Amino acid sequence: MSPVSSPRLLVSVRDPAEAEAALLAGADLIDAKDPARGALGALAPEVVAAIMARLPGQGVETSAVADSPESLAALARSGARWVKHGVIRAEWGDAERLARIAKAVPGRVIAVLFAEDEPGAHCVPALHAAGFAGAMIDTAGKQGVRLPDLLGPDALAAFAASCRARSMLCGLAGSLRIGDIATLSAAGPDYLGFRGGLCRGFDRTNGIDPLRVAEAVRALRPHAQDAA
Repeated sequence: MSPVSSPRLLVSVRDPAEAEAALLAGADLIDAKDPARGALGALAPEVVAAIMARLPGQGVETSAVADSPESLAALARSGARWVKHGVIRAEWGDAERLARIAKAVPGRVIAVLFAEDEPGAHCVPALHAAGFAGAMIDTAGKQGVRLPDLLGPDALAAFAASCRARSMLCGLAGSLRIGDIATLSAAGPDYLGFRGGLCRGFDRTNGIDPLRVAEAVRALRPHAQDAA
């Protein structure tokens, strides 16, 4: 997941069939997680391993959600390139805990901050010092409150710029819809993350709709071409 100058598409999936469908429709990163358990619902390592086994060995980036520091290594062994772990507001200044999370799988842990906590560029230096490979903002709640409702374009752009300045990966997610792509692309993240916005009926517990994945890919491509 090398830093890029234009956003790419992260699609969260819950099983091998969804992973294959998302990849065939053009997803750039397949993210394994359990949508029924919220923003950072972790799948069992054996399910993640089955998802990774369905994907080609090269040409696709992968990640998996871990719901505890202790599970990070097991999720990494499942085959996912990156592992994601939530960092709540109370932990932002806890250098010891941040380092313990990041060093569980050195160079492969992505911190997920919650938009409800009002994170921003000021959070990034501590994450970098702790050893996180990247940072992502998502929404903790999945009952209709969306990332653009909680954080404005300037704050998101500053967050992405702070990550880039430290060669950290940056992602934005949070009940996004395809119509958000143009605005959020301008913030400069490496990835835009989707689940519910690409599911049937816009319900994150339903299956991924490959047609919506393809539509998101088409919406992203003009921005990629402009950045090039």
